[in-house]
Amino acid sequence: MAILSDLIENFIKELINETEGNVEIKRNELASKFNCVPSQINYVIGTRFTQERGYYVESRRGGGGHIRITRVEVDRPGDYLMHIVASMGDSISQQSAQIFIQNFIDYEIITPKIGELMKAATSDRALEAISPPIRDIVRASIMKNMLACIRVK
Repeated sequence: MAILSDLIENFIKELINETEGNVEIKRNELASKFNCVPSQINYVIGTRFTQERGYYVESRRGGGGHIRITRVEVDRPGDYLMHIVASMGDSISQQSAQIFIQNFIDYEIITPKIGELMKAATSDRALEAISPPIRDIVRASIMKNMLACIRVK
């Protein structure tokens, strides 16, 4: 099943690249193309095209279920950082923090060395003295403060 999910993800990413960052697909048509159920398409979109990975997803019901996926452009790193802060909310899991930080590295907003420091500072290990219900809130605060210190071009 993971292989099928990878194929669907790669296909959608190719469509996004061909259309300059914005694609509208029909869930049922894509499911037919990959010979799977529409819920498999929902799974891929819900797990691999999230805000934390740099995508906006709009879902329209009826008429076959259109889904619009837009890649957040990083031509302006300041805008991308604002997107991250807005999508983060008041709390963030370690996994989500790691994804955000890896995106910063991939988009060359921060260096790999700074990324490793950010990952260490927001890890469950670094925050283990804080009770689990509060840990994600503290992690979000740390992330937002680090992002406020980043100088963008």
